[in-house]
Amino acid sequence: MIPVSESLRKRTQEEIAAGVLNLESLQSLPRHPISVICENIRSLYNVGSIFRTADALRLEKIYLCGYTGHPPRKEIDKVALGAVDSVPWEYRPEATEVIRVLRAQGTEVLALEHTTHSRSIQEYPYQFPVAMVLGHECDGITTDLVSLCDGAIEIPMHGIKQSLNVATAFGVAGYEILRHYQVAQQGSNSVNSEG
Repeated sequence: MIPVSESLRKRTQEEIAAGVLNLESLQSLPRHPISVICENIRSLYNVGSIFRTADALRLEKIYLCGYTGHPPRKEIDKVALGAVDSVPWEYRPEATEVIRVLRAQGTEVLALEHTTHSRSIQEYPYQFPVAMVLGHECDGITTDLVSLCDGAIEIPMHGIKQSLNVATAFGVAGYEILRHYQVAQQGSNSVNSEG
């Protein structure tokens, strides 16, 4: 509720800019232990949107795989608005190799996909660090890649459509995973302060 003495107003661009991190200060902050693996995403605009959301989430890394486009591309930059400089990323031809390496390092790898064992993004018992796999806009994640994942998550859909645009789905799932991470951190911080 807004205090009676104040009125709701839109912040100015200057007020918003005053609270924004610069690249140097961002480098000194820890990244959230969440990565994203993009397999065969055809739209460069979707890739740019994924970069921008990954920046907002302060994710660990973006892996661009298969024929997913990668910087430098004007279409990516147009949507990313500079996030290609603020989010660590790399291109790897084979997403399967990325998954094998991440799993060997102890990262849980989850497909954002409809599978026989998918669980809601709200109910999944995430283990961190975690990597989320995104797939092609129409075909989703390839069957071979799904079989390498530790589990699968999906976004509850309450209308007639059963999927969202891949960049939109990443934003929804990314923020839910971050919320789970922050709740887990708060729980471990309260346990540490009691001990």
